Formats: sequence, structure tokens, C-alpha cells
Amino acid sequence: MTPPKRLVIGQGLISGYISIFLAILVLLGILCFRYPERLTTPEFREIYTKESVQALMAAGIIVAFFFALLSIILSKKIKLALIGSAIAGAAILLGALTVKGRAVDKVSWHIGLDWMLLDLLLMTIIFIPLELFFPKNKEQTKFHEEWRTDLMYFAISHLFIQFFGIVTQKPAVLFFGWIGMDKVHVWVQSLPFIPALLLAFFSTDLFQYWAHRFFHTRVYLWRFHSIHHSTQNMDWLAGSRTHFIDIFFTRAMTFIPLYVLGFSTTVFNVYIIFIAIHAVLIHANTRINFGFLKYIVTTPQYHHWHHCEDPKYYGHNFASIFPLIDILFGTYYLPGKEWPAGTGVHEAQYPKGFLKQSVYPFTKSPFDTDLNMDERSER
Repeated sequence: MTPPKRLVIGQGLISGYISIFLAILVLLGILCFRYPERLTTPEFREIYTKESVQALMAAGIIVAFFFALLSIILSKKIKLALIGSAIAGAAILLGALTVKGRAVDKVSWHIGLDWMLLDLLLMTIIFIPLELFFPKNKEQTKFHEEWRTDLMYFAISHLFIQFFGIVTQKPAVLFFGWIGMDKVHVWVQSLPFIPALLLAFFSTDLFQYWAHRFFHTRVYLWRFHSIHHSTQNMDWLAGSRTHFIDIFFTRAMTFIPLYVLGFSTTVFNVYIIFIAIHAVLIHANTRINFGFLKYIVTTPQYHHWHHCEDPKYYGHNFASIFPLIDILFGTYYLPGKEWPAGTGVHEAQYPKGFLKQSVYPFTKSPFDTDLNMDERSER
């Protein structure tokens, strides 16, 4: 089978896909307005207003029709434009331009559809143009053979934000909740914003470093984390491919310093926003090397070496934010302007699809045919 070709500006395909994408977002956004108790996140509702989202939905409809028209003009074909226009039209019929927000009752459970839609919109606005105009791998297309799998990982991690939030906070509360940390919290919250934010970054990255390294050096845990490394197409969605066992353990460890030190709400929110964007950036298919900043903060080049498929480069660059941590513990590797020749896991085979990959590490090892995994690398 011939692999799909990279999209080219001016052919009308990009415009058509943008039209379809925006129309789908608006259509799902209507569900959030109609069923806010179950489909929106209480903590996230405090960040946006119903008026801003209503305006965003109206703009989405207008832009979807604009790109549908542009697609017809550029491609001289109507298929993608017709699909985008049909979905946008359905969204209008369901109330995209007239739906109103209302008071939301408190319920025991919810899924984060609002969080998924807004984050997906933000990430595509930032990273698709970045990868389109400044690609590292110029042959790689957005629609590679596993993009649907990565998108499913993205959706699941966002939709079940309540579940992941609860289970990853439990260990910190269980092991440290009995310690009286009030004085520490008062001192941390009295720090100026920038020092407090840097403390949050460094402390969480230190815990994350060891959790990450632990998954690489323990045979049974590596089979779960190796799912994240299985992608051979590094792009802005690749970071989402993370097994739920991996998510639970790593996020739980990262939450410990946040809980113990008791950072202010402002510092916590800025930390979450930064991590959400930065985690996508370091997996992105972009050749931008960020100059001297790459020695201060992790970059795509730095993290791509962590994903290198060549076994002789395994075991480097575990830090999520600060390369300094890798330097301190002897795992730093950044060879000038050079990039790895390829990414993935050289010695393993994985099933395709989200569900199969979620179940597979419990039953078999990606590295052999039974539960007695014989790892042949030093990841």
C-alpha cells in the first residue's frame, strides 16, 4: 500500500480538512451546551465564559464555510467542502448560532468534552501550522497510518479527566495527607510568582524524571511505557500515546510535590497550561531548535533523541522540562544540531489500535511471545 503523501498548500485539501474539523468541533460543542452537567468540567468552566464559547462557536461556523468555499476554489472538487458544509449546516440546525448557556447543577460524575474540544482547538492552531511550515521530517503526513490511534489516546485522556485526576491524586493524599504542612504551604504561597512557578517546575520535573526513568529500567513497567515509544511518526499527537498505567504512575508522582508544597491556584493553573503545551511541543515534527534555550528547557530535538530507535542511544533525556536534571544524573545527550535518524522501539512489535495496545501489555510482552519478558535493550 502506498503511504499517504504530505499535504501541500494550495491544493484545497488542507482547506477542506479545516472546514470539516471546525464543523465537528462546533457540533460537539452544542452537546456541551445541552448537557453541561455530564459533558463539561467544573474546574474548567471557571476559566471560560458561556459568552466567549458562544462567540467561538459562531466564528467556527463562519470559518468552516469559508474554508469549504476555499477548498472548492483551489481543488475544483466539492467532496471535502460538501462534508464540511453539511456538518456545519447540521450544527446550525441544532442551535449552534442560538444555543444559550445556563446554570449547571452539581453532579457526581462528568466527562471532559469541553476540555477536549478547547484543548484540541488550541493545539491544532499552534502546532499544525508549526509542523506545516517548519517540519523536521518533510515527508511525514498528518494522516500517517496511526494518526487515528494517537487521536483516540488524546480523546480518552481528556474525556476521562475526572477519573485520571482522582486516581493520580490519591497516592499523594494517602501518603502525605497526615503530615501537617500548613507552615510550608504558607511559605510557598508567600513566594513571588516567578520563583514559586520555577519551584513548581523543578520539583515536579525531578519527581517525573525518576518516575520516567523507573519505567525505563524495570522490565515489567517498560512494556507499558514502551507503548509511548512505539510511534515512528513523531508529531504533536504522538505525546498522547501513553498507556493508562503509565499515566497513573507518572502523574501520581508528579502530583506529590504539588500537593506537599501547596502552591497557589495561580501557580498551579499556569503550571498545568505550560505542561499541556510543552508536552505537545517536544514531540512535534518541527525542525526549530530554539537556539541557546535548548540548553535550558527541553526541546523537540532533545526529546526526539529520547525516542531514538537505535539501541546505542537508549537511556538518555528523561527530564520533561529541564536538561539540567539529566546532566546531574548522567543521562544527558544532545549532539549539537544532529537529530536521530528514526524513532520507535527497534526490537519490538505492537498491535495496532488503542484498545489492543491497552490490553496487550497485560497479556504479552511487545518483546517476546510470553509473560517472561526478556528485554534486549538498556532503555
